[in-house]
Amino acid sequence: MMRATIFVLAALSAPGAAAVTGSVVDAAGGAPLAGAIVTSGSDVTTTDAQGRYVLKGSGGTVAARAYGYGRAAATLGAGTVVAPPLRLAAVRPKALYLSFWGIGDRHIRQAALDLADHTEINALVVDIKSDSGWIPYPSKVALAEAVGARKHTTVRNMPGLVAELKQRGLYLIARIVVFKDDALAGAHPEWAVHTEGGACYRDREGLAWADPARPQVWAYNLDIAEEAAQMGFDEIQFDYVRFPDQTGLTFSVTNSEDQRVAAISGFLAAARQRLTPYNVFISADVFGYVFWNENDTFIGQKLGVLGHQVDYLAPMLYPSGFQFGIPGYTNPVAHPSEIVLKTLNHAGERSGLSPLRFRPWLQAFRDYAFDHRAFGGAEIRQQIDAADKFGSDGWMLWNPHNEYSRDGLGKR
Repeated sequence: MMRATIFVLAALSAPGAAAVTGSVVDAAGGAPLAGAIVTSGSDVTTTDAQGRYVLKGSGGTVAARAYGYGRAAATLGAGTVVAPPLRLAAVRPKALYLSFWGIGDRHIRQAALDLADHTEINALVVDIKSDSGWIPYPSKVALAEAVGARKHTTVRNMPGLVAELKQRGLYLIARIVVFKDDALAGAHPEWAVHTEGGACYRDREGLAWADPARPQVWAYNLDIAEEAAQMGFDEIQFDYVRFPDQTGLTFSVTNSEDQRVAAISGFLAAARQRLTPYNVFISADVFGYVFWNENDTFIGQKLGVLGHQVDYLAPMLYPSGFQFGIPGYTNPVAHPSEIVLKTLNHAGERSGLSPLRFRPWLQAFRDYAFDHRAFGGAEIRQQIDAADKFGSDGWMLWNPHNEYSRDGLGKR
């Protein structure tokens, strides 16, 4: 990192090279923030140990973000070479998930906002593209209409809703289900995942998948991601950014670990490049077992690779999802705290990433894999405390029906 920074500084200091210098600091105390990501258009750099940066050009907009913090931007006048300090406020997102239907339901949405008013909840994860490939708002992405992704409108004015929610001080995460896409695969079977017999593959829910290696599939999802960034979301979260967990399937590339990993990491790298001008955080949802497995879990997700492509890794640490347990714990639902903490600790040790690079999904729904116990306030609190003990950049609660209560949540 230091060698690269020195190279950038030297290049921009060359005679005749226009540049903007500035700093990024903690909004509360003014302390310099090292490693903050600074962007201006398609140019990007990171701050040094003193929170300083140098970027090409002069004038325009300079923006910054940092792990464990929010975002900030400044519009500079033409010819500006010294920018005012960018002040970032610390934030640890503690989020509720609202589905394609939930975000548009006034009662469900208000219930979530009431929790945000009275508990530690300060963030929402909102479906921008659902598990079926549906988009809940009038999108300007032409292909969305063409493939039938706009069958239902649950939010008529998404930019307006985003602005309203941000006025309430909420950190907003746009969830985009990437390769599980019944609408796109149904409209373009040539871009779909197929069985060895040539039929269009459908998963346990009867939904078709788009081929993770197809450039057309990448482009469609990147168009949607860019639209979400333009609407003002703080973070773009890619879910189902993986191959199907099913054997006997065929893709446009050889079904090998190298090809799977290349497809997933390639898509995320393309997303980072495409979204650079918007200064949004990027996250990826991953299987919990990815943090334990040395291989790609046969879905293209490999811990050592993913950490280089996104700002935040969002492991699904639902105890019900650990059907084989973890070392020392064969009944995961009886040990929600241990499942979360030990998995995060193991991932941190293996990857060398800061705890601030992780934000886990936690279980807020009834167990489906073991004894069908309810996951109420006690179980939710145990998971939250484990994530907090690890030092993760917040956490997210998942309930597919968007049914949440104050049980287990701390007060505001």
